[in-house]
Amino acid sequence: MFKRVLLKLSGETLSSKDNSIDSNSLNAVAAEIKEALAQNPVELAIVIGGGNIWRGGQKDMDRVSADKIGMLATLMNALALKNALNAAGLKVQVFASKGLSAFAKDFDNEEVIDSLKKGNIAVFAGGTGSPFFTTDTGASLRASEIKADIILKATQVDGVYSADPKKDSNAVKFDNLTFAEAIEKGLQIMDSAAFAMCRQSDISVCVFNFHKQGNLKKVLNGEKAGTLISK
Repeated sequence: MFKRVLLKLSGETLSSKDNSIDSNSLNAVAAEIKEALAQNPVELAIVIGGGNIWRGGQKDMDRVSADKIGMLATLMNALALKNALNAAGLKVQVFASKGLSAFAKDFDNEEVIDSLKKGNIAVFAGGTGSPFFTTDTGASLRASEIKADIILKATQVDGVYSADPKKDSNAVKFDNLTFAEAIEKGLQIMDSAAFAMCRQSDISVCVFNFHKQGNLKKVLNGEKAGTLISK
């Protein structure tokens, strides 16, 4: 069983067709997390992306400015997620990369670990705090800093495939992969920097379909759901 888990959520998890931050989507995420924790009272940290609000790589501006805007988008999502989790009766603290202290606590690994031990959910915003790094790399970094047992990478498919299963009916699902295999096969689940950090810190990654109700609870129970990537 896991003691400390980091859940990586995409910004799109909080959105709908009509709204970049959607109340129904937020409430569904909060309900899924609450149900899973009721069965498995693990220490839970969450890294949230910002792609529902801003995708810097698609903007016609310099990368540093675009990535800084993306960091602010993750903060907006983190505050919205905190509100939804609080409304569901869960205790939450938001921690962000330095420079955002008016909105969230500055990230400090010892303070985060203490907060987790007290039963709070920790939500991380601002990525790594530096441009040129994805929120997946941010998740790997934060997981390493708080000594998480595993990263749960929430997606819209039930694991890692050899190709996009929505576009290729011949795509093959992998039940298990090593980090080396994932990099060698060019699987775009996480970037190579994130994989490298997980491998160095010996933190496995479980890629699973968060949108299937009850899947988070299954993963926390140790049941097979998705693809496990490890050394």
